[in-house]
Amino acid sequence: MKTRHVFSTPDLATARAAMDAARRAGVPDDDLLLVARSDIELEAIPDRYKEADTDLMPAALRGAGYGGATGLLAGLVAVVVAPVGLTLAGAAAIGLAGAMVGCWASALTGSSLPDPIRRRFHDEIEAGRILVIVDGDKAMLDGVTQVIEASGATILPFEAAKALS
Repeated sequence: MKTRHVFSTPDLATARAAMDAARRAGVPDDDLLLVARSDIELEAIPDRYKEADTDLMPAALRGAGYGGATGLLAGLVAVVVAPVGLTLAGAAAIGLAGAMVGCWASALTGSSLPDPIRRRFHDEIEAGRILVIVDGDKAMLDGVTQVIEASGATILPFEAAKALS
């Protein structure tokens, strides 16, 4: 599972230098993202490096997990209650339906929320700083952090598992 680290840079040139340093240290291009104020993103950041603006995918995954677990539990309870006459296949179907409803409901909610990095570092972003996000396994990130900091980036207090790794 990949971990996500966030670095702050004062301008686009420093952000590019931090990304170049990360690439030279072995970070693949797919594991580098940038987050900036919307006017900066529109003008200067290529789409392939933009982080999603919403919490859609992580919320959908959480919803599928919680909905599936709740649906499966409800299905198993229905199997135990004799008058209902539900089979184990029916319990699995209820679990699947719970996962779909949970995924849908959570995705709707998550699409209206900013992603966790934007929420946590809102002040940094609004001040015009550009955040460099680096994904990788723990050992790789430990070795790359000093190289990125040497390029002028400052590590921020954020370390989280990447939702889709």
